[in-house]
Amino acid sequence: MPRPLRSAAAVAILVAAVVVPPATATETGPTLAESWTAPLSTRGRYVVDADGDRFKLKSGNWEGAQGTWTGSGDISDPANHHARHNAHNIPKGLDRVSITRILADFHGLGINSVRLPFSNAMIHMTAPVPDSAVAANPQLRGKTPLQVFDAVVAALTADGFAVILNNHTTTSRFCCALDGNERWNSGQSTEQWIADWVFLAQRYKANKRVVGADLRNEVRRDTWDDPNWGWGNQHDLNLAHQRAGIEIQKAVPDQLIIMEGINWYGIPTDLTPHGRPQLKPVATLSNTLLRTDKLVYSAHFYGFTGSEHSGATGWGETTDPRYRDLSPADLAAAVASEALYVNTDNQHYTAPVWISEFGTGGVGNTDTKEKAWWQNFINLMISNDTDFAVWPLVGWANNGVPLDSWALLSYNADGSVVSVNDSRDWRSTAWQKLIAATGKTGQVAKPARWNMLNLDYADYNASSRTADWEVGARKGTCPDSQRLMGLGRGNSRGLCTDYRQPGLTGATTVVTDERYVTSDWASGYTKRQCPNNQIAVGYSVRGSSMSGLLCAQTQTAQPVTGRNVWFDHGDNRPAGGGSTASDWAPGHYKGQCADNEYVAGVAFTWRWNHGGVPDALLCRPLA
Repeated sequence: MPRPLRSAAAVAILVAAVVVPPATATETGPTLAESWTAPLSTRGRYVVDADGDRFKLKSGNWEGAQGTWTGSGDISDPANHHARHNAHNIPKGLDRVSITRILADFHGLGINSVRLPFSNAMIHMTAPVPDSAVAANPQLRGKTPLQVFDAVVAALTADGFAVILNNHTTTSRFCCALDGNERWNSGQSTEQWIADWVFLAQRYKANKRVVGADLRNEVRRDTWDDPNWGWGNQHDLNLAHQRAGIEIQKAVPDQLIIMEGINWYGIPTDLTPHGRPQLKPVATLSNTLLRTDKLVYSAHFYGFTGSEHSGATGWGETTDPRYRDLSPADLAAAVASEALYVNTDNQHYTAPVWISEFGTGGVGNTDTKEKAWWQNFINLMISNDTDFAVWPLVGWANNGVPLDSWALLSYNADGSVVSVNDSRDWRSTAWQKLIAATGKTGQVAKPARWNMLNLDYADYNASSRTADWEVGARKGTCPDSQRLMGLGRGNSRGLCTDYRQPGLTGATTVVTDERYVTSDWASGYTKRQCPNNQIAVGYSVRGSSMSGLLCAQTQTAQPVTGRNVWFDHGDNRPAGGGSTASDWAPGHYKGQCADNEYVAGVAFTWRWNHGGVPDALLCRPLA
């Protein structure tokens, strides 16, 4: 995230007194390593470790491997544009202090996890980094950027930190503007992007403390086009997330899949539509993975940006308020509507929300609005018990003057550090309050899950059972741990759940005719019905018309009598049932069985004005 920085001269006097000596190793590292068990998963709105205990992501961004600025002075100044690029493509600080020292300082900050940005270009670089880039870590001499990245990942995880990989940029340069890195497929194909992700996931597969894949940073408008959420084209971020998440889970089922919403759309002028959707579109179109307990959503908040403010100063600046202009109440409302609503229980979109970037300038920052923003936003995260990652952890300092005053740790050439933990950094009190804040701890109960399927444009296979089970039709298949619960009428959406899920044998039946219909339970309608003791786990459509069901054999016998749920004239969803408060088929009628039922069949009829869209479900009680 680009941000305005103050000149070195403006902060030199103030910063000189904030230099602290190098930290010494403590017992914090082993305590962190022993405090949690990998891998991580999710339960409702919480991230949990392998024992089911809450693992709150108290994280920071150790940037550099994505490409960064290296010069001194204000990088927002066009005269210093050359300083935005870092050909070394390795995490910052390795030229000045050892990895061991950096990790000790991370422990001193109180974090338990690190978001580690990288560029796609970094993965493919074959030249070794210059010796000067790793001067304080001679063991890294002669290594490529990816090999240095490997060493950093290994050191972090050995010391107890959870590591989340973040695809920040395509080419190695400072993010984020009209820089050729706006989308996952800017400057590369979606296929190459996914291949790079699978390569990295497999590279660290054996290291269970590499806990997550943060799929793409700050997707935004390029010169001509906006990203979208659900249009089914090459700019569809929802679809790109879905494809990448499924492929990563096939290769490494244990990793969290972290999806950030759309960071910006439109041209930021008062005369044109523009805004920052973030996670708003998730309310009506969420994602369903093979492992439903691995999805985390994320969002970024900075004081100098806003719901309808790109953060630009000068050309492209609007009169819309920035987040730092909002009252605490209005800020809380904006953050809730753009991100934290996803924490709501029992929705198709329920998931943890990780604020994977936030921050502001420290020593030398005299902007009263930025200072208020920092306090207000930290208070907001504390009150919501929100997972977070500050930007950035590591920066450089020259003679006690941070080149990036936003960094929590800025290293001088002699190894001394300008630290946020020094009381003379005005951010210190709020930062320490955030780290020490109490929240949910211990065991987290396993909630039932509801997940949606989306056949608007293509197959949506969230299962390892079978892929193309009806050639020529679009197919939606629930995750292996779930069954079909509802259908939308005319938009090809479906709802799955694991509530009271019966055990399955693995055997399936594809139903594309009426051979298993045992009674005329919907007279005058065409029907698809599962064989007895099988439950619907998928459905298929041709156009917007029903075609077939995928049915799975249960391990125990199920009741064979049930009831009809008609939804040809309105919504028909159980009162007080799971996911009734979230619209998983917006703008269309929906039919949904009760939480303790299963879909045994679907009825539809051909009419001139709507084709063969579903009209009724046959719902039977679970044994």
